[in-house]
Amino acid sequence: MIRVRTLDEYIDWVKQTTYDAEDLRAYSDYDKEFTGDALVFLDPLEYKIKKLYEELINGKYKFSSEPLSFMGTVEKNDPTLLPFKHLLQRINATHTQDLDQKLLNSYENNGVISYEN
Repeated sequence: MIRVRTLDEYIDWVKQTTYDAEDLRAYSDYDKEFTGDALVFLDPLEYKIKKLYEELINGKYKFSSEPLSFMGTVEKNDPTLLPFKHLLQRINATHTQDLDQKLLNSYENNGVISYEN
């Protein structure tokens, strides 16, 4: 699974999921007849994503070999109910395996990216 290479990119991914959760909530509120109680998982998931984002921007975040606390909820739900499931899985992969330094190093060694001196 693709992981991010920088902490800024990781923060952007988490920030994007906060927007995705808000969009899903707005859709759910708009079309209650269709969604019904199918999105009961959304409140705790949205809270945990926002908490993760706050930890990241406040410098309190730590990578871990343990999955993120919301991954049980993510894995139980179908992508049709949780359209940003894949992004949450990629965030979790980065969380448990750290930034993808190997990929970053291969890009540097192959001249795909370079840094100004």
